[in-house]
Amino acid sequence: MNLKDAFRAQNKLQSLMDEASCILQDRDNILKVTTTHLRSKVMPEAKDAVIEDAAPSEYAEHINQVAAFLMAMLAEREKLGAAICDAKARLPLDMDSETGLNRVRQGLANTFRRMTALRSSEVVLAGGGKGYRFNGEGNQVSYRCDAKQVTTINFDRSKIRGMATELGRKADEVSAQVDRCLVNTTVDYALPFEMNDTFDVILADFIQRQSDR
Repeated sequence: MNLKDAFRAQNKLQSLMDEASCILQDRDNILKVTTTHLRSKVMPEAKDAVIEDAAPSEYAEHINQVAAFLMAMLAEREKLGAAICDAKARLPLDMDSETGLNRVRQGLANTFRRMTALRSSEVVLAGGGKGYRFNGEGNQVSYRCDAKQVTTINFDRSKIRGMATELGRKADEVSAQVDRCLVNTTVDYALPFEMNDTFDVILADFIQRQSDR
């Protein structure tokens, strides 16, 4: 498989482990509850009745196999992780580092683009200004007046636009390199099941193989 499929396989294995873990984390699956109705204490001739609570899922009777399945999937994760690591070591770039840097580049480019979208403006704020004067009695009083508010950009728009363009170009170039690596790099690993099989199918097949041993 290539790197792109290897990352899909990694996500698939983790998803299977999450679902299997949920089964084991449900107390009703891993504990068996029986209740004995002590009828003979009330009526000596009556028989006690033993009632077992119903299991919440079909896997309650296969808990040991589910635990073994988790261990098997963990082993597959380890094998796949090692294979991905080997494949990445052959790449002409540090893919993880460049992917992280690309997120930074794209974030900066967006910040610069928002800056260049700003425009200078001028507005009159009715009653937005104030002053002081002396009234007829000689006392200082305040009064309201209109105010003109001028907003101007405080940076070199051309330079900021150029930075945004350069960052976008670099991000696109690195993205294309990463995409080529994902598709063209071989990972020495094969899933022990079909990628699109459901959890129920994969676990049932595993339990069946365990039973056949």
